[in-house]
Amino acid sequence: MFGFGQLIDVLKKNPKKIVFTEGSDPRILEAASRLLASNFLHPILVGDEAEIDKAAEECGFNIRGAEIINPKNFDRMEEMIDLFCELRKSKGVTPDQARGMLSQANYFGTMLVKMGIADALLGGATYSTADTVRPALQLIKTKPGNTIVSSCFILVRPSATGENEVLAMADCAINIHPTEDELVEIAGESAECAKIFGVDPKVAFLSYSTFGSGKGEDVDKMRNAAHKAQKKYPDLPIAGELQFDAAVSPRVARTKCPDNKIAGHANTFIFPDINAGNIGYKIAQRLGNFEAYGPILLGLNAPINDLSRGCNASEVYSMAIITAALA
Repeated sequence: MFGFGQLIDVLKKNPKKIVFTEGSDPRILEAASRLLASNFLHPILVGDEAEIDKAAEECGFNIRGAEIINPKNFDRMEEMIDLFCELRKSKGVTPDQARGMLSQANYFGTMLVKMGIADALLGGATYSTADTVRPALQLIKTKPGNTIVSSCFILVRPSATGENEVLAMADCAINIHPTEDELVEIAGESAECAKIFGVDPKVAFLSYSTFGSGKGEDVDKMRNAAHKAQKKYPDLPIAGELQFDAAVSPRVARTKCPDNKIAGHANTFIFPDINAGNIGYKIAQRLGNFEAYGPILLGLNAPINDLSRGCNASEVYSMAIITAALA
């Protein structure tokens, strides 16, 4: 099962570059110093070189060898502006408007990924999820066949056997009221993400009802979404609608749905809306003693992830490894 050593081994075979949009933040600098001591992930810091060097010195972090790129004197800025205008031509963006937007680290960093200068991006230590997702949607765009960006959290807890227990939960951060079809897309993306972390996905579409025990529009939505997902992903074990206890407890599943092989053994959970998802993963984190990694953004053409504004340097380091591994 999942351990960070597995992801690091993957990156050692194919090292990546990751851009941090908040280059002078002490948490970013601490994580960058740890990455620079390794040989599997190279940090690019966006910001003023003198300001970043001063911040690192004051905090006592060695960032020697880090690549620092300042939007104000970037030697490929004209090329970047041309590409930006091309990507946003449907909105009539002018070169002057592009230059102004690219002075913002979130847009500039996203374009570094678009241009292939970086493989992945991690931002949001000091700004909102929307400020990370918006440039990604506008410039990186969703993968072919995808209509939305979604997210999942990976939850990890040591078990008595010595192996980590790993779960995936989605969507807990992006889509407020996903439709049936969006839930199908979220399930497929989350299952693929779970595999990266050593999970053999068994997907449960969660509800307050188990196979018709409850009634209502929300029940119908989850049941219909589960049926659509089963048709779209015939090789993926999917069940729904299920209550959480029926999804995870073999004993409860034997009572509520004895003929279903996924019930009682689910490890990838699809929530009906962001309320349920956000509350659910935080209950697991705080009361179930799981470590929560995410939100991991899904559905984009390149790996771009968002940090919590309350994150610490260890979380930045972990999310950098996860983000780069997605590349």
